[in-house]
Amino acid sequence: MKIAELFRDRTVFSFEIFPPKKNSSIETIYDTLEDLQDLHPDFISITFGAGGSGNGANTLAIARRLKEQHGVTPLVHLPCIHDTKADIDGVLQQFQENGIENILALRGDRVEGREPARDFCHASDLIQHIHRQGDFDIAAACYPECHPEAPNLDTDIRYLKEKVDAGASHLISQLFFDNDTFYDFRYRTARAGIQVPIEAGIMPVTNRKQIERMVTMCGASLPRKFTKMVQCFEDRPEALRDAGIAYAIDQIVDLVTDGVDGIHLYIMNNAYVARKISEAVSGILKASRNSTAAK
Repeated sequence: MKIAELFRDRTVFSFEIFPPKKNSSIETIYDTLEDLQDLHPDFISITFGAGGSGNGANTLAIARRLKEQHGVTPLVHLPCIHDTKADIDGVLQQFQENGIENILALRGDRVEGREPARDFCHASDLIQHIHRQGDFDIAAACYPECHPEAPNLDTDIRYLKEKVDAGASHLISQLFFDNDTFYDFRYRTARAGIQVPIEAGIMPVTNRKQIERMVTMCGASLPRKFTKMVQCFEDRPEALRDAGIAYAIDQIVDLVTDGVDGIHLYIMNNAYVARKISEAVSGILKASRNSTAAK
């Protein structure tokens, strides 16, 4: 199943997971997949290794398991900054041999102590290359509040347009906590001629350290409402988890009401959080899909 086809008749709902680190058993994530199975996401994306480990073999194994044992469409992340064309071609061949059709093409983060391979300087270069190698559906990432390395949002959107022009069929946004930020970004992309579906990336906050790390990495701003929530419950872990889930649900309801193309939930391998949110929003997603199908 090509993921791009899903956006034609529904508000897409998906999860992101990551493989365990090299010194951890892959069985830990398999247990998570069992817990996620009956939530019926439209697809699940799998990052390429964990923490820059490049643990790509586990990524492929998880994708195969999703597809073959759980009947869930996998979207496999593929970073390129430290890989040669030969490296990428080898990975693409493995994807083809295992029936993996969907790729999230990324430049990827620079790994300390490793020099970039320089065959792919930008995600758009990788997207063009993938199209020449096989019949894949290619997604790309976007940043509602601007990529940390871009000088400004207008420049970043011009780079995003290059990804779409290179062949990205849909986009997945980095996390954000203020929906107005996403709506402004969506308006700007449309004005720039970007017409592919954009999934909104939502991360439920379950602890303060998690959010501090993610905000440092992606540059998301924290609205006053969110900051007050974290400050109020930071010393009560279960209360903060529940408040974070409620905040994410509130974001999703507002986004679906405003006609978002899809919701991509960064669940941090936490099946409990995924279940609570899925159960809370299943009714509005169903109503949204019925409304879309009737048009």
